[in-house]
Amino acid sequence: MEKRVLVLNLDHSPVAVITPQKAIVLLLLEKASCLSVYELLKIRTVTRSYDYPAVICLNHYKNIPFRGVLLNRNNLFRRDKGECQYCGSKKQLTLDHVIPRSKGGKSNWVNLVTACHRCNVIKGDKSPEQVGLHLKTVPFKPTLSYFLAEYAERQAEEWLPFLDSKVVQ
Repeated sequence: MEKRVLVLNLDHSPVAVITPQKAIVLLLLEKASCLSVYELLKIRTVTRSYDYPAVICLNHYKNIPFRGVLLNRNNLFRRDKGECQYCGSKKQLTLDHVIPRSKGGKSNWVNLVTACHRCNVIKGDKSPEQVGLHLKTVPFKPTLSYFLAEYAERQAEEWLPFLDSKVVQ
């Protein structure tokens, strides 16, 4: 599997994740500087060998409108690590409103959690406290850095020094 390259803005905020080929182009055009490389990897051409970039920083600040992390089913499952936030099960997962919509609960990051079908049925149209359920973790709104750090822990440890702490509420 091809390693990816983390792109940081001039202020060191994460901007994108790109292919190594695109990163090499940015480096050769002097639009970015290399901050970290994958130690054991090289990119070879017929005549040269290049360090395989892990993290690059743009040489000029790019104003990128803040978009935040999209609230969707996949990102909620990723935030909750694919397990029920009441019992820890990883089977028959669905989404649950901590405060039910019928009681004024909103569909937002801090009110939605991953729940297994069994716990969701037990909870029904009540609050977790009313039926004796307790959340394993407090729901929070993740940042882009949170998901990038999650990826970095599995695939690219070289990114970790350049990312914010994982949980930002």
